[in-house]
Amino acid sequence: MTPTPQQIEWQLKAFNQLTAQEMHDLLRLRQDIFVVEQNCVYADIDGTDHEWLHLLGIVSHPTHEHSNTLLAYARLRFTIAASEPVARIGRVVVAPAARGQALGRALMEHAMAAIHSQYPNRTIVLGAQVYLLKFYQSLGFKNVGPEYLEDGILHQDMEWRGASA
Repeated sequence: MTPTPQQIEWQLKAFNQLTAQEMHDLLRLRQDIFVVEQNCVYADIDGTDHEWLHLLGIVSHPTHEHSNTLLAYARLRFTIAASEPVARIGRVVVAPAARGQALGRALMEHAMAAIHSQYPNRTIVLGAQVYLLKFYQSLGFKNVGPEYLEDGILHQDMEWRGASA
């Protein structure tokens, strides 16, 4: 049985708060999807994970002590771009076994809420794979600029500007 978004425990952690197991699990999930499933050879470990907050969607297994499964993940970063404060969401991923349960939407809603709890109405930017544009648009993101190839996959920059836009 696949867990519903309501059964997921959401944790937002700085890099130095991640356990070794959590780091292993998130790198494994990113590798399984972005490198293996999408057949894209690229350096997922980009040397910047220490600059990001890590949002983990975990389901616990009460029958197995210390046993959790990472089902959803994204990373968040607050930056200054062209003198405008923005937040970036990246590496948005849902495990194949958990797809079709609205977990991607729950992940993005938690990511956006985490950003806005610290910085209300801050502009959020992301680089979306083109096949997911309608999904991000349904969350209020708008296309920005032309489509581009990144690591052989068509992407589109998007932004969410909030109530003040």
